[in-house]
Formats: sequence, structure tokens, C-alpha cells
Amino acid sequence: MRKLFGEIVFPHTPEYPRNSEGAMVELRDGRVLFVFSRFTGGSRDNDRAHLARTCSEDGGQTWSEPEVVVETEGGMNVMSVSLLRLSSGELMMSYLRKHSNGDCRPLVRFSHDEGETWSDPVEATDRICCHVVNNDRVVQLSSGRLVMPAAVYCPEFGKHGVAPSQCFLSDDGGRTWRIGKGEARLREGVDAQEPGVVELKDGRLMMFIRSRIGYIYRSYSEDGGETWSVPESTGIPCAKGSPISCKRIPSTGDLLMVWNHRSPDSDEPNRRTPLTCAVSRDEGETWEHFQDIETDPDRGFCYTGILFRGDEVVLSYCAGLYDTGILKDLKVTIIVVEDLYDVLKLLSIQEDTTGFSESQ
Repeated sequence: MRKLFGEIVFPHTPEYPRNSEGAMVELRDGRVLFVFSRFTGGSRDNDRAHLARTCSEDGGQTWSEPEVVVETEGGMNVMSVSLLRLSSGELMMSYLRKHSNGDCRPLVRFSHDEGETWSDPVEATDRICCHVVNNDRVVQLSSGRLVMPAAVYCPEFGKHGVAPSQCFLSDDGGRTWRIGKGEARLREGVDAQEPGVVELKDGRLMMFIRSRIGYIYRSYSEDGGETWSVPESTGIPCAKGSPISCKRIPSTGDLLMVWNHRSPDSDEPNRRTPLTCAVSRDEGETWEHFQDIETDPDRGFCYTGILFRGDEVVLSYCAGLYDTGILKDLKVTIIVVEDLYDVLKLLSIQEDTTGFSESQ
């Protein structure tokens, strides 16, 4: 795949042993604001971390020196940022505050000055559970409703702590939140992990779900994220336990998906390589134009943030070495949107994307 730019922009250092997952938004003056998790107390998910802010004046190729935007809060850390330009014009930032493995809750802050300052945090819930909301996941629907998808690890949700996916919903611009009435649950014994949502042209929502089965799953909502259909396999292989990102391409109206396109029958089905993209012209029913963004077998690639900017798409993702930790280094890649459709660069092998049976 032809790339306009592709470099590790924030490698790990002794001072910052992990620079990882984040989200981007374009500011009114054309700069790109990027907020990501910067770890200071180690490189594990439970180690100390703050949220760092950096800006680019050239569309994502060079970045200012990161500065703290949200200090370390809670018993463990803060991480997993989403940035969103609301219909009101203000910016909203959401993130997770982790007190313990059993108490991880999402919060939101607002900015009226293009990210220079932020409001006090608003908790999306007072429920004490582990709520896993991935980076770059919060969306605003055409109705104005805000939807925040989360995998929820609470004992009351089932035997053996199996997690369903639910959505936090806000109908007042993020000032108050409630939990949707329903949930998306995979078959018994399998977590519905790290969900994301995209609004379809017919008004439904499609949820894409990470699992350890080795395929991407999807579920649908016809009521703005309140309730969800029984998840079904898309038939598209994905590294086991690896996240998926999906957004609509503004210039074409099609959907772009980014994930680790790896067969569950491979020698290392959990390995987060390659990083692949594909396009859907029919609202996620089928996918085409499969292209590898990253193929380095020594690195893992995951937790992608997606920003469309003019005729380009800017991707941010973890790109660390397997020998030292795949979540430690942060990479930015810029691709021309037109190249997402280059038929000369399709993968030589494409799956039957009409769907496999769940038994697979």
C-alpha cells in the first residue's frame, strides 16, 4: 500500500515505557489534536499513566512535544481516549479512569477553546464494574444522541464473569448518561469484547465486536443503541482477542474497517500482524479492497484511531516489537483515501465475506 507517511512518532523510553492508544480530531485552524495514553509507572494496562496532548501542523507528520492534559487519576490510571467534535461545535473527550481491576469507569470532559482547556469530568456511570471502552469509539448519531459502547465485566452479568457489550447513551450533549436497556451477548462462555458502533444509512446501528473465536462479530440496534440483536459472525477472520476499528469515509459514504486479518487456523492465531483495511459499499454486508497496511512480523499493530482529513485518512496505532511489547510504541500512517480502492493492491486471498457458521 502506498503511504504518504508512516513512522513511529512516539517510541517508548525509560521515562515513558509505553505510549499507546489514542484519538485525533481536526481543529478549526487546520491543526490535528492527538490525545493518547502515556505510561510512566510501567507498560502494563494497570500501571500509572496520564493523558498526553500533542498537535500537528502538517496533517500528522510531525508533532509538538506532548504535554499532560489529564493527570493520573484513580487508583491505577487513565487511558483509552475518544475525541469528538459535537454538533454543538464544542469538543468532547472521553476516557477511562481505572481505580482497580473491578472498578473502571468512563468519563467525559468538554472544551470550548479547541482543546486548550477542559471542563471538570462527568462520570458516565456510578456502577462499580470494569467497563472497557476502547479508544476512538464514542459516536454522535444523526439524531444528536451520543453512544459510548462498552464491554462490561460485572458478576451479575453471567456465570464465570462472561462480559456482554452495552452502550452508554446521552441525549443532552454528554452532560448526563444512562445505560441502554439491552446488551449484545455472544454464546455462553465467550466475552463480547471491545465493541464499536457505526450508524448505517437506514438509521440502524451496527456494532462490531472482538472475540476470542477468531472472527469478527456484529450486532444491530434499531432503537439508537438501546437494544441489540444476537451477534452473528461476519465470516471475516481476525486475530483472536484483537480489536477492530470502523468508520464511514466522508468523501464516498462507504465504510472503512481496520483490523488484524489473521486466520484462527494459523500457527499463531493471536498474533496482531498484519494490520489490514477493507471497504464496504453495502453498509457492512460484504467487504472488498482488502489491503495490508502493516506486515512486519516482528511488530504487533492494534488499537487504531481513524481521522479523515480532506482526501487523506490519518491512522494512529500501537506498533511495538514483540520482543519488547507491542503496545509500547505509537505510530502514525497517512493514506490517500483514493488508494483504499486500488484494485491492483487487493490481497491475493480473500475470504467468503457472506459469513461462516458460528461453529467455525
